[in-house]
Amino acid sequence: MSSSFGTLFRVSTFGESHGGGVGVVIDGCPPRLPIDLSEIQFDLDRRRPGQSRLVTQRDEADQAEILSGVFEGYTTGTPIAIVVRNKDHNSGAYNHLRDIYRPSHADFTYDAKYGFRNWAGGGRASARETIGRVAAAAIARKLLAHVAGIEVLGWVDQVADIDASVDGSTVDLAQVEADPTRCPDPDAAARMTAAIEQARRDGDSLGGVVKAVARNVPAGLGEPVFEKLDAVLAGALMSLPAAKGVEIGSGFAGTRLSGLAHNDPFVAGDDGRIRTTTNNSGGVQGGISNGEDITARIAFKPTGTISSEQQTVTRDGEDTTLAARGRHDPCVLPRAVPMVESMMLLTVADHWLRQQATDVLPPLPERP
Repeated sequence: MSSSFGTLFRVSTFGESHGGGVGVVIDGCPPRLPIDLSEIQFDLDRRRPGQSRLVTQRDEADQAEILSGVFEGYTTGTPIAIVVRNKDHNSGAYNHLRDIYRPSHADFTYDAKYGFRNWAGGGRASARETIGRVAAAAIARKLLAHVAGIEVLGWVDQVADIDASVDGSTVDLAQVEADPTRCPDPDAAARMTAAIEQARRDGDSLGGVVKAVARNVPAGLGEPVFEKLDAVLAGALMSLPAAKGVEIGSGFAGTRLSGLAHNDPFVAGDDGRIRTTTNNSGGVQGGISNGEDITARIAFKPTGTISSEQQTVTRDGEDTTLAARGRHDPCVLPRAVPMVESMMLLTVADHWLRQQATDVLPPLPERP
C-alpha cells in the first residue's frame, strides 16, 4: 500500500491538507511502552506552520489526539491511532487553481495518474501529510531511546549556497532549536535567515540540505539484499515532499577519493568493541549497520509555490501565467528537520524490531 511504511513497526498515514484532518495508524508497537501525549506534541510543534517568520503563516496548532492503542500512559500492543484536525484551512484561496497546473508541483502528475486531483492545498501531495509520520516517529523515538538508547537528530546543513560548519558528532537538540532556521551554526544561521527573508520579498524561494544522524545504533540492523538499511533509509527519505537527493555517509564526495583514503579501518577498543577510525560508510556496510553513527544528507528543492509570475498551462493545454496567492514556505528546510528525523526513526525502529526476531537462537559455539 502506497500510504504505508515498515514491516514490523508499520505506519499508515491518512488525510489531506484541506480535509477534516490528518493522522496515522501505527501497528506493531510493543506493549507497555510509557508514552505521553506531550512527547508526540513536542515533535509536531517543531513541524507545524506559523512557528516563525521564516515559514508559512497558516495558523494551525496541530494538536494531536490519541484515539486508540494507549491506556493509562502505556501502549497496549494494539494499533495506535493519532489524528490532528485541520483548523485553519481556506480552500477558497485555491479556487483559481482548479484548472491550472502549478510549476514543479504534483498537480499535473496527479491528474496524469488518477484523471482527477484535489486542487485544494495539494491534497495528499501537501507536506501536511507528514504530520502522521512525525506523530508516529515520536513513538518510535521513545521506543528506541527506551530499549536501546538510540538517538536521532537532524539540522539544517545548507540553504542555497550557505553552508553550516558544525561537528555532527556533538550537535545537540538545544543547539538545533536555538535558531528558527534550525541551523546549529550561529553565523550561518544569520546568513540563512537573511537569504530566506530576501527570497520572500523577491517572490521567490530557496532550497537546501538537511543533515541527520542516528547515534548508538547497534551493529547488525538491515535486511540484505533488497532491504538493506541504507536502501530503505534512502527510499524513506526520498518519500518526503520536495526531497530530491540522499547521501549516506560520504555520498557523492566519496567518489573523489581513492579506496585507501575512503576505507574505514577497523580497531578493537578497550571495551572489546570493534569500531572504525573513520565513518565514510555512514554507519552502514553491506546494507547492515556497523555500530557507528548513521549519517545522511537530504537535498530539498526550492518551494514550488512562489508569488512571482510563472509560465504554465491549464488542464485544457492553454497557455497562461500564474502568480501564486495564499500562504507558503519561502524555504522548506526549517520545517523539514523533524520530517527527516521521522523517516530515520521509523526506519531504524522497524529494523531494530526485525533484528530482534532474527536473534532467537543462542550464539554458535566458539571455534576450537
